[in-house]
Amino acid sequence: MNPATRVATRVTEDAMENANALVENRPAGQGTAPGARGARSLAPVFVLGCGRSGTKFLYHTLLSAGGFAVYHAESNAFNLLGVRFGNLARRGNRRQLLDAYFTSKLFQRTGLDPKEIEERVMEECRNAGDFLRIVMEAIARKQGVRRWAESTPLHLLYLPLIKKLIPDSLVVHIIRDGRDVAASLHRIGWIRPLPWDRSRAFLAPAIFWRWIVSKGRRSGQALGGDYMEVHYEDLVQNPRETLAHVGKFIEHDLDYDRIQQVALGSVHNPNSSFRGDGKETEANTIGRWKRMFTPPQVRDIESSIGNLLADTGYPLETPPAERRLSPAVRFMNFLHPLYFDFKLWLKSHTPLARFANTGRMGIAESDAESDA
Repeated sequence: MNPATRVATRVTEDAMENANALVENRPAGQGTAPGARGARSLAPVFVLGCGRSGTKFLYHTLLSAGGFAVYHAESNAFNLLGVRFGNLARRGNRRQLLDAYFTSKLFQRTGLDPKEIEERVMEECRNAGDFLRIVMEAIARKQGVRRWAESTPLHLLYLPLIKKLIPDSLVVHIIRDGRDVAASLHRIGWIRPLPWDRSRAFLAPAIFWRWIVSKGRRSGQALGGDYMEVHYEDLVQNPRETLAHVGKFIEHDLDYDRIQQVALGSVHNPNSSFRGDGKETEANTIGRWKRMFTPPQVRDIESSIGNLLADTGYPLETPPAERRLSPAVRFMNFLHPLYFDFKLWLKSHTPLARFANTGRMGIAESDAESDA
């Protein structure tokens, strides 16, 4: 069994019991028929995707539509909290989680008082799904809304576990041109190559895009009608039509004019292509890879991830006859996904998970200032 299959299998096997029910509170004037508490229109929505693919943009778009709990942070419930503090079925681990969480900026962003979740976490929480639902229900209740959404990009790797623990969850996977994602990730240095591949550092984020998007799509297909894919480019260039499609899937009114008026978070960012139907700033966010990469670099990237680009609807520029991998690039394409798989397995299934970096529980001051 290869590492990728082993990770997916063990994540699924390690999942615990189902999480709690949806929030019971409802906005004034929005009643729900008896017995409809688990209706699709109340289900939590996970907006996921490879980093730099527009996950936060789409998440803030949903929040701007109204009816969702407003939380300006990534929860990191499954990729960090659920592994860093061990088995949450143990009371001592739940206590350690809360002690750390209450001092973090992740908690500060909730707007909650510790007393609003402490008792329920200590008495009811048994896993990351329980914890996330308890926190988000409390935020929704305090804000007087009936629904919540979540957007931690790395949660795309945990879809089987998320669906096991929060069975009513709906997943919107936002996909962006892997060449643009690679250009952005390479510029900020989030995905670093192995030491001997530094001269081809631009390829590492492209391979990472292929790795995580492929995993997300495979897991998503198993979710059937509770999973959908949306392209970032469609959201930017045809927002009304795209939002109507997403709104129908999650059974929520995503009124474009209201979203523009409210414009929370990154929707308000002047660099966003969303405002004005994306026409005046489209060139700033789409096709940047054409300006950043040289023709030989484009050839190597498309040779590495071309199959997935084509499968997700992105035309290639390099002729088929020229998409030939050098031995070094071929080896990089083979080794880096194994490296990503191994890191995920170590983090999810070994004691090393207890040393996971809690830096994700904080939020950069620059982010806090921009949101303010």
